[in-house]
Amino acid sequence: MAFRINIATMDALLDLYQRHFDWRDLTLVMLSPLFGVFIAMEAWRFRRAGVFDFRDTFDSMNSGGSYLVADLLALALFVLPAMGWVHDHRLFTLDMTVWRFVGLFLFVELLYYGFHRASHRIRWFWCAHVVHHGSEKMNFGTALRQSWFYPLAGNWLFYLPAVWLGFEPRWVLFALSLNLGYQFFVHTTWVGRLPAWFEFVFNTPSHHRAHHGRNPQYIDKNFGGTLIVFDRLFGSFEPEREPVDYGLEHPFPTHNLFWLNAHEWRAMFRDMAAEKTWGLRLAHLWKPPAWRRHCNGFRE
Repeated sequence: MAFRINIATMDALLDLYQRHFDWRDLTLVMLSPLFGVFIAMEAWRFRRAGVFDFRDTFDSMNSGGSYLVADLLALALFVLPAMGWVHDHRLFTLDMTVWRFVGLFLFVELLYYGFHRASHRIRWFWCAHVVHHGSEKMNFGTALRQSWFYPLAGNWLFYLPAVWLGFEPRWVLFALSLNLGYQFFVHTTWVGRLPAWFEFVFNTPSHHRAHHGRNPQYIDKNFGGTLIVFDRLFGSFEPEREPVDYGLEHPFPTHNLFWLNAHEWRAMFRDMAAEKTWGLRLAHLWKPPAWRRHCNGFRE
């Protein structure tokens, strides 16, 4: 009986894939074996240096795997249909060429910068993004620590301008997947400073280590995905100078996968309930995470 159930489940998943997905949707899934190789190499290289903690890395990989499943389901159920509707009302029809894809990739980088900055400055989006900053280690495994609730929080809304302009939704999401794939490799202490010209243009491990710091000067800095130029243009760049203290200002000590994803939502709703007027309650949705904060997250 168990074997029959497994076969039925596999058939259902295959049917879901054939009806809703193509290869571009599975970019991060296809890159996962490569990510696993680099995590293993880094763990071996720093096995005695305190860079890795087994339970912490297990939490990150658990978060990453479940995130991919949640993201693919959301993609099929409502993200692609919504993007398809926007594309039906597009300004232009932009068929894909090599140079158009380069332009799309740069445009998606700008949109990612907007999403990432909003995810730190608007609490509604921070409730999803906080998962990624929960580790107090910096290693390749930390890159996999992603939220189940990104689609429900609305991260995909930030990329609708590219679809409305005329790019087919799957090409937009493919460009985003390549952007995220690059970002896996900036989550490490293995690589120090790169050549100055590269550090000036691209997001690097040095820049991203600072982004993950809770040192006062590093908070809400370095939002770029593949590039650092928008941080330089918009005043959010901070170089890595002093050693980085990784993690959250309000940490939560749990290995429970559900609470890793949900703790900040509960804290936000508790903060809203503590207010006396609806104006103050609703303001918690769009104000910065530290604004009138009453709850420090999950404690157990």
